Amino acid sequence: MRSIWAGAISFGLVVIPVKLYAATEQRDITFRQVHRKDGARIQFKRVCTLDGEEVPYSDIAKGYELPTGDMVVLTDEDLADLPLVTAHRIEVLHFAPAAQVEPIYSNKAYYTEPEQAGARAYVLFRDALEASGKVAVAKVALRQREALAALRVREGVITLETLLWPDEVRKPDFAFLDEDIEVRSQELKMAASLIDTMTEDFEPDQYRDAYREALEAVVRAKVEGNEVVRPPGMAAPEPKGQPADLTEILRASVSALKAERDKPDGSGRAASSKSAAGGKGAAGGKGAAGRSDGGKAAGRTRPTTRTGSASRAKSGGRAKPASKADEAEEAAPRAKSASRRKASA
Repeated sequence: MRSIWAGAISFGLVVIPVKLYAATEQRDITFRQVHRKDGARIQFKRVCTLDGEEVPYSDIAKGYELPTGDMVVLTDEDLADLPLVTAHRIEVLHFAPAAQVEPIYSNKAYYTEPEQAGARAYVLFRDALEASGKVAVAKVALRQREALAALRVREGVITLETLLWPDEVRKPDFAFLDEDIEVRSQELKMAASLIDTMTEDFEPDQYRDAYREALEAVVRAKVEGNEVVRPPGMAAPEPKGQPADLTEILRASVSALKAERDKPDGSGRAASSKSAAGGKGAAGGKGAAGRSDGGKAAGRTRPTTRTGSASRAKSGGRAKPASKADEAEEAAPRAKSASRRKASA
């Protein structure tokens, strides 16, 4: 979660630095307004009713309309000068029994998280508040608006519930409240018995939004049936390549290396052999014999000291060591040449 506010809980002389996180989220499916004919999105523009011109957002101000139709225009500077005593504080005003804060006053809920420096004071306040069975009535300023709030503990976390102001809760004004409707005692007992029969613990996980699930199924069926409209002029999304199978990639890599080593044109294994032979010829003084005999071998390019130097240059000034099999192949022609020299002698 991402915090939306940072401040402190002010409780007497105690100040607890905290962050606020939204405790709830809407899971409704959102729709766009589109043109039924081609599926193109509908746009709304901010237009001045006086001259019909579109107004940029930077030129829009807040206006309070009077009963006469006149308008009081308020700028950002006017609103910035308003005092917000609780700008970065959750100021606890007093404590009250939890039952007195009726659910109808609840507006939105937030989780509080303590900063590291205030963790101990946070836990102390949380435990004391939970043990008291009360809620803390407080004031807090969120999004440039001061609100009444209640602090209570839920699952080990102090939650902040913003509350509606008293004049924001409507009074019920219905005709039947003034009528004298008689209810018989036997009916009241039967209703109470029915309530007892249907009473069970509230488990939120047992309930689901059947309408939303059905709506998601309708959308999913249309997508699977390719009932999708792309407005004219809208570029198609780039197709996402499927991830290759790692086994096939490794198998192809091995085959490519084998083919490279079997090439008779001086690459692959022959290149390694030339490097090894060149290095030995330069170091041991037998380079001439090695080069003459190596030149007689079918399919082999005459290795020279220059080639060995080039190999060393490509590998950072050091010749790549040859394998035992390559050294054996290079040693065979030299052995034959040595035996012929002994025979002629």
